[in-house]
Amino acid sequence: MKIAKEKIIGFVWQHVLLLLSMYFMTLGVALCVRSNLGSGVISSIPMSFALAGEAGITPGWTIGGYTNIMNMILVAAQVAILRRRFDPLQFFQLVIGFVFGCLLDANMWLTSFLSYDSLPNQIIAQLAGATILGCAVAAEIRCGSVTMPGEGIQVAVACVTGKPFPMVKIAVDTILVVLAVVSGFCFFGTWPWTVVGPGTLFAMGYVGYVVKLVNPHLGWLDRLLRYRPGFRRYIYGLARFIYPKKEW
Repeated sequence: MKIAKEKIIGFVWQHVLLLLSMYFMTLGVALCVRSNLGSGVISSIPMSFALAGEAGITPGWTIGGYTNIMNMILVAAQVAILRRRFDPLQFFQLVIGFVFGCLLDANMWLTSFLSYDSLPNQIIAQLAGATILGCAVAAEIRCGSVTMPGEGIQVAVACVTGKPFPMVKIAVDTILVVLAVVSGFCFFGTWPWTVVGPGTLFAMGYVGYVVKLVNPHLGWLDRLLRYRPGFRRYIYGLARFIYPKKEW
């Protein structure tokens, strides 16, 4: 019984930390979008459709709403690719993806007051957003839960083709960016620079570099993941602090 309780507490704590990392991931994405130099790869297609929605061309859903739709398509693609090898546990990606979309909308609202009309400020916003995103992705991976749908499709393709994951990631990211550009031409008849711009190309390489740079320094997160919060722990800790000479 105690073991089951520890597992439940560990699972909840793991996903609390995952939720925090996802919040900062979406904050990074929102800052990249606000820079007007191009969104991140995973948000490029949803942003294109959201802008078309504002113009009355597509349903007027938010970027988070379109992200949820794209995540469902990506999970369905994983099922089609892996077939019997698809682990039903990976359907939990839909929950993670839905939370990601909601947090993205929340951060888009929280950053709505930001306006970058000069190139230096746009560059700073893009750099800050990509840096926050890279750090948060490193933390999200460290949390060890199911992957995001965007990462899940890359893993599925790598599993079926036998190609190295970095090569598959580049290929999938390129396809998503190309589809975002194509959708921009279909909706507006021109290249959607605010959707896919120099900032998008910068983020494609820079985010991965930040993940690689930050990952060796996340030992503190491993220790935090092993920590098990509980009411009694806080009471005992407070008692030890108040009565340091008492034996426990």
